[in-house]
Amino acid sequence: MNGKVYILEDDSSISGLIRVSLEMNGMQLEAFSCIKDFYAALSEGVPDVALLDIMLPDGSGLDVLKTVKAKYPSVSCIMISAMSKEADKVNGLNLGADDYVSKPFSVLELTARVNAALRRKKKNDSITVGNVMIEYDTMEVRIKGEKVELNRKEFELLKYMMQNAGKVLPRETILLEVWGYEQGETRTLDNHVSRLRKLGVTELETVFGVGYKFAIN
Repeated sequence: MNGKVYILEDDSSISGLIRVSLEMNGMQLEAFSCIKDFYAALSEGVPDVALLDIMLPDGSGLDVLKTVKAKYPSVSCIMISAMSKEADKVNGLNLGADDYVSKPFSVLELTARVNAALRRKKKNDSITVGNVMIEYDTMEVRIKGEKVELNRKEFELLKYMMQNAGKVLPRETILLEVWGYEQGETRTLDNHVSRLRKLGVTELETVFGVGYKFAIN
């Protein structure tokens, strides 16, 4: 099953084994050995699933879990830790983890759990970034909990920007991905961005001379 996965694990041998298994199952994996690098990557793009170790050289994976769930609640978080007591698992789940796998674990079982998380995510078919939540099938959009109405192109533009949150997207790329053409009148794009901003999508930032970015605060 296709999906983007981040792993925060300071043991490169474990990350390597997980990478092989997930990529064999059609998933894309980015591995990080410290919290700083993980946060830097998160600011550039949001994964579908995050695999988080707890005992890390620069902090606790539980703190990372709380941060991820607070800012990006749509990300499925699976804890992978040597802390295997029942109390440890209960604590992780109570803090917002979607699953908890104790070390040592079967890489095949972990892969199955990641696939299950991706299936649940696909079934929910929604994404939340910052103050904005969208549901793909119903085209429902909520900003700070308030429902707003968008036309199809406004919705497709917002969806594309949220799926690439944190990235600077050139005008030409947005036009191609949302409207299907690379060259053309960019006023259409500007008007749609203006409309979304008026509805409360303040995360849409202009990058002068380039395009737009859905900012992650």
